[in-house]
Amino acid sequence: MPDIKDENLAVKGKQRIEWAEKHMPVLRLIKERFEKEKPLNGIRIGACLHVTTETANLMITLKAGGAEVKLCASNPLSTQDDVAAALVKEYGIDVYAVTGEDNEAYYKHINSILDFKPQVTMDDGADLVSTIHSKRTECLEEIIAGTEETTTGVIRFKAMERDKVLKYPIIAVNDATTKFMFDNRYGTGQSTLDGIIRATNILIAGKNVVVAGYGWCGRGFALKAKGMGANVIVTEVDHLKALEARMDGFRVKPMNDACKKADIIVTLTGDINVIDKHHFELMKPECLIANSGHFNVEINIDALEEIKKSKRTVRDFVEEYTLKDGKRIYILGEGRLINLAAAEGHPADVMDMSFANQALSAEYIMQTKGKLEPKVYVVPENLDKTIAKLKLEAMGIKIDTLTEEQKKYLASWETGT
Repeated sequence: MPDIKDENLAVKGKQRIEWAEKHMPVLRLIKERFEKEKPLNGIRIGACLHVTTETANLMITLKAGGAEVKLCASNPLSTQDDVAAALVKEYGIDVYAVTGEDNEAYYKHINSILDFKPQVTMDDGADLVSTIHSKRTECLEEIIAGTEETTTGVIRFKAMERDKVLKYPIIAVNDATTKFMFDNRYGTGQSTLDGIIRATNILIAGKNVVVAGYGWCGRGFALKAKGMGANVIVTEVDHLKALEARMDGFRVKPMNDACKKADIIVTLTGDINVIDKHHFELMKPECLIANSGHFNVEINIDALEEIKKSKRTVRDFVEEYTLKDGKRIYILGEGRLINLAAAEGHPADVMDMSFANQALSAEYIMQTKGKLEPKVYVVPENLDKTIAKLKLEAMGIKIDTLTEEQKKYLASWETGT
């Protein structure tokens, strides 16, 4: 049986799902084709993703393709309870997710998906596949392949492949160009600011904003914060990315220096303890700290608990920590993904391409059944380009095409200047 908060929320959830669908034209085209061709007919798909309106449209598309689909949450704070209710009541898709569920419930829901014996897995952060490999190995018998949505998960799976412990193929949806260049950059940039503003209602203009990490997510957030008038400082451990940040016009400093000036610090690295005990002690009073990396490990909240004098919730998603010297600092969204904890995550327009990659990757898995080794694979280039083409067409944008003469010139070495 599904496990959701309240099925009476289904009407509102359905309205919001339909609104998101209007802004997901590429996925809609895929759904229309799937309804006719049924490329996923009879396949069981188990998904551990953020339960949002955009994810709902992916689940509906997979079902339209003939799959039997079940969904659980990849983050306890990102579940939209009305969406979960609508998927169950209006679309007949089992969901196991309740906003704010504790760790025990979170893994109970993951195990509910695995009880379903999925043949294809869809992960956002690798918790589903990690559980299969560590505690539910009996599920491996029927699994064909899986997909991974986020950078953190892909890193984990590549580590598993390197250590030769990965037991089935994974398609790295995150590494598709039509995913990371748009979802990670423009989606994270806008939605992270949205989450911070909803949680705090502060003005961004004039603030010193420290961006920890200058990957695609960090790039996107730094760009959007700068656009709203922030003075942006980037911290990095990679020389090339640090150089790129400087060339993009941002100040680059070590975190030990940057945190002393910060009004707001946002972590976007995927690593642990990016903000550690000594950073809390160095920060100026009233600093706001948020995370937009996948897991709630980038801010060492356990260390903060050790040095606090007191703690209280001052707004939804804002906890005030008073340190022993009387200084107050603020943690947003319990250190979890602020864009999903306090806001609604990425806009549907950008998730359209990400979830188009998921849907087409599921189809690709069925087309290559039995042919892929237990490795991490990129999304095939032709699928990536197809999604870009469809997105441009949906936006009413036309581009040039090469003439035969131009194609020949680019493909030859004989013709010089």
